[in-house]
Amino acid sequence: MRNKSLKKQLAAQFYSRNIPVFCIAVFTALFSGALGLSISWIMQQLIDAASGVPGALPIGTLAKISGAFVLLYMTAYLLNYVSHPRYIERAMRQYKDFAFQKLTEKKISSFRDESTAVYLSALTNDAVSIEENYLEKQLSLITQAVMFIGALAMMLWYSPLMTAIAVGVTIFPLAASLLTGNRLQAAEKRVSDRNRDFTAALHDCLSGFAVVKSFKAEKEIFKLFAESNRALEGEKFGRRRIKTIVGMIGAIAGIFAQLGVFLIGAYLALSGYGLTSGVVILFVNLMNFIIQPIAELPGLLAARRAALGLIDRLALELEKNSSDCGGEELSALEHEIRLENVSFGYGQEKKVLHEINAVFEAGKAYAVVGGSGSGKSTLLHLLTGGSTDYTGNILLDGTELRRIAPESLYDMLSVVLQNVFVFNASIKDNVSMFHDFPQEEIDEAIRRARLTGLITERGDNCLCGEGGRGLSGGEKQRISIARSLLKKSSVLLADEITAALDAQTAHQVTSDILDLQGMTRIIVTHTLEESLLRRYDGIFVLKDGRIAETGGFDELMQRKGYFYALFTVSQ
Repeated sequence: MRNKSLKKQLAAQFYSRNIPVFCIAVFTALFSGALGLSISWIMQQLIDAASGVPGALPIGTLAKISGAFVLLYMTAYLLNYVSHPRYIERAMRQYKDFAFQKLTEKKISSFRDESTAVYLSALTNDAVSIEENYLEKQLSLITQAVMFIGALAMMLWYSPLMTAIAVGVTIFPLAASLLTGNRLQAAEKRVSDRNRDFTAALHDCLSGFAVVKSFKAEKEIFKLFAESNRALEGEKFGRRRIKTIVGMIGAIAGIFAQLGVFLIGAYLALSGYGLTSGVVILFVNLMNFIIQPIAELPGLLAARRAALGLIDRLALELEKNSSDCGGEELSALEHEIRLENVSFGYGQEKKVLHEINAVFEAGKAYAVVGGSGSGKSTLLHLLTGGSTDYTGNILLDGTELRRIAPESLYDMLSVVLQNVFVFNASIKDNVSMFHDFPQEEIDEAIRRARLTGLITERGDNCLCGEGGRGLSGGEKQRISIARSLLKKSSVLLADEITAALDAQTAHQVTSDILDLQGMTRIIVTHTLEESLLRRYDGIFVLKDGRIAETGGFDELMQRKGYFYALFTVSQ
């Protein structure tokens, strides 16, 4: 039911605050259909007038009617120019805005296990398909429906006998389109699936470019890309072939039907059944408005169903993993973070953390150390709310993390990772994350994060480049620290933030974090530098997913246990 509701909400974005323009677009579609029928009637009158058929309108009158028709046609095009592009633009903009807004409402734990390629494809390739096969075809269906109903009514008015004959010969194009039209829906779905796979492959190739070059794997990566590209273009080729077959069969069947009506009509006219030359031509023209909708309708409906299927798929993805969240609010950490018998694994058979018990007191700084694969980053991952599948309890001031409202948790926590994400925006916008803050608060965060030198050199409006390529690793880390200070979070979680930095920068960045006051700091680090380790209020030593030791630097060194061995080897 929730998915059905979200699907309706997505589809409703096409019309939200768009009804007036949509109504004008629909009116234009109806108007265009009526004008299309009118030209057949004008041609019938002109031919009968030229043939001297009694009762035909005078040429002068028909000339005035033709002039008025041209003006009306120009009006229809003007209305279409005003309404149609605006309706499509607003519909697609609101649809994608709504979808992205719903995406940003997901929890970190929900989004972590999902493929970004699904959403990239949904908001690019699938959106184009929806625009072309749903919105564009929607107005085309209205125009063709008007023409079909109007043509049938006109044909009945002029000759019920000829109408019966015309309906009989349309059996061929109808049968042809029914046999081929429904295949388009399956083809559209296959193309969408391949688009998603191609987007994922392209994202991986570009994201891992440095690794590819380092290992000289250009040929192998090109092979992966080429295979994905070949699969996508192969499906698109198949879809085009189906469309070509549908069009070809429809055209051939349409020509057969029109020639049949023309020959039968000519025979009836010559045999004295009361048909004039103009009426025969009228029927031949009106057959276009009968055959075209019949030939195209199955394909149009199939494309429409395929587009609705893409909307349904996006709704499913947005709903995925969005289980009910906790609702308790916490403004700040005042006492402690307590872990009680916490165990966690990324699968049924792979446990990473085992029976973790730890206490992090508010306002203090803690180091989490251990060998590679000991569970350090996983522990921090749980503290950020990245997964709720652990056993045991993670308590923030006595409240279980799973019961805390996500927005409240995100307000309380700031996370600094090894790979800081920096937008291609100004330094100021990257620090403020595009929020409005008093300038004095921004200046204070910049000062405390030691970004003053960078701002003085480049200015706070200097663009950082895509992914922050215009900044050094240390500068990006300081931007991340400034974000946390400006956010005024009560807890700062830092995960291997100095791994890619030189020794001097790594020391300074860590020292900057330890200098912060009034904030609980939990820092996962592989750098065992005595001068820094002595500044922590506590050190937690992990081994094989368990806490092997905990205490201050001197205490741990005196024990000459696992920490002593780690520290000695690192020197």
